[in-house]
Order: sequence, then C-alpha cells, then structure tokens
Amino acid sequence: MISFSICKSLQTAHGNITLDISCEIPSGQLATIYGASGAGKTTILRILAGLLQPEKGHITLDGNTWLDTANGSGLLPQKRSIGFVFQDYALFPNMTVRKNLEYALEKRQDKKAIDELIEVMELQELHNRYPDTLSGGQKQRVALARALVRKPQLLLLDEPLSALDIDMRLKLQDHILQVHKHYKLTTLLVSHDISELFRMSDKVFVLEQGKIIKEGPPFAVFSNPQASGKFQFTGEVVSIEKEDVVYVVSVLIYNSIAKVVATAGDVQNLKLGDTVSVFSKAFNPIIRKIEMPIKK
Repeated sequence: MISFSICKSLQTAHGNITLDISCEIPSGQLATIYGASGAGKTTILRILAGLLQPEKGHITLDGNTWLDTANGSGLLPQKRSIGFVFQDYALFPNMTVRKNLEYALEKRQDKKAIDELIEVMELQELHNRYPDTLSGGQKQRVALARALVRKPQLLLLDEPLSALDIDMRLKLQDHILQVHKHYKLTTLLVSHDISELFRMSDKVFVLEQGKIIKEGPPFAVFSNPQASGKFQFTGEVVSIEKEDVVYVVSVLIYNSIAKVVATAGDVQNLKLGDTVSVFSKAFNPIIRKIEMPIKK
C-alpha cells in the first residue's frame, strides 16, 4: 500500500491554491486522479516521484518511508521504486527503441528484462527504429515499456493518452491494464477522460482546487445513486436523432455503439460529447447525463 499526505502552495492560472491531500492506495490497485487543469494533479505525481518538494508531507510505500518532512528525511528520485510516463513521451531521439529501454537499466541488471518488455508491449518490429519514425501510440508504448524496465513498485501516468485518437487510446488502455496486472503494479493515473477512468480504475480521487472532494469506485463517485438494474454502462453521446415521437441516442461504450430510445425529457439537456450512464429499469434501458463535480 502507498500512503501519502501532501501540503504545498501552488500558483495556477486561476490564482494561488494550497494542495492539501491525504490518500491511500492498496497494493495492486489502479487509482485515478481526476480534476480540472490547475487543480494540482501533476504536482502530486511529481512529489511522489521526488521531483518536487512539498512544504509538508509524508510518503510511505509498503512500510518504507520515502518522505517525512517532519524529520527532514526523503529519498532521492533514483532511490524510489517508480516508473513515470509523461504525456510527451520524453524519448531520446538519437537512440533506437531498444537503446531507449537499455538506457533505463540499472547497473548489472539482466538485459533479459528488455526482451520481455519488447514482447509484452508488442515492440518486436519496432526495436531497431528511432522515435521520429514512430506514431504517437507507438512512442507511448515505448515510453510505458521504458518506465517498467526497473520493475517499479509504483507506476505514475501523467495523462499519457490525451493526445491520441479514440482507437489508439483504447488500445493503449488495454496495454496499460495488461502490464498493470502482469507486473502486479500499484498504478496512479492522472486523467480528464471520464470513459477512460471508468474503464481502467479501481478507485478515483476527484481533485478540486487542491482538495479531494470525493473518492471511491468510479460508479460510486460519478453515477446517479438512483440508477439501478441488471446492467449499467458509461459512454459518450455520438448522435441524437428524432424518430417520430421518440429520440434515438447513440452512445459510444468502449469501441461499440449502443442505441437507446429516449424521451424528449431525457435528451433536453444532452449534447454530442456528453458522458452518460446507460442502465436498466423495469427491463427498459434508461439514459442519464453524468454531472461532473468539477467546476470548470
């Protein structure tokens, strides 16, 4: 388990805020920090990685103390068992894919770890290529593999998929979930994509102005508590069409489209791109917009 308390003053585009949070993530879980820009999401990851120092804080992972400002102790970034994946890939342009991975090896670490990651991340046909010849999704797969070279206890993901199209995001989400389970990682993801966190997260922390205002499983945090039934899915509205006296709403759920018959009242506040919950009630599918708890 990782447990941390952080307090740090931040200057944001919306003014000065104080990041003041306490979190616990059980070992093996994938947790997501969700919030608007400037809420302090990336700052949390940088403090956990040791790249930024809080005014006050305490971090422990599996009983080992990484930071304790009360007594002035703290591990250097290279001493923390962390893999960090950034949005901009951060690959060395003058190195091949294999060399990028080998660069992350610790001294005397067996190079067989590289061969295993190349296989797990399906990089066999790319290992001799340079980053400028790769697509965005391929670069992100390499960045993810490089973060795992040292077999970290904690994987930090800073909106790694936000620049990719929907098909590539879904594929990379699968890769992240695969390596998360394969290497039995504890993973902390920063994301602003509701469908992504619903698909991937065991737990969500909703961050607003430096404070955690809600936490729990995705459905508990975002879903309508009155929604119940045999099934419940979350997706994105991709079309709203009127047919006679009813409407047909097409909802993208992962990589499939679900069509839901709705009334004028159901769709009056809906628009394309909205995140909705589709659930059953008295054997009929019902659609409801998910109201975000974040002030934009």
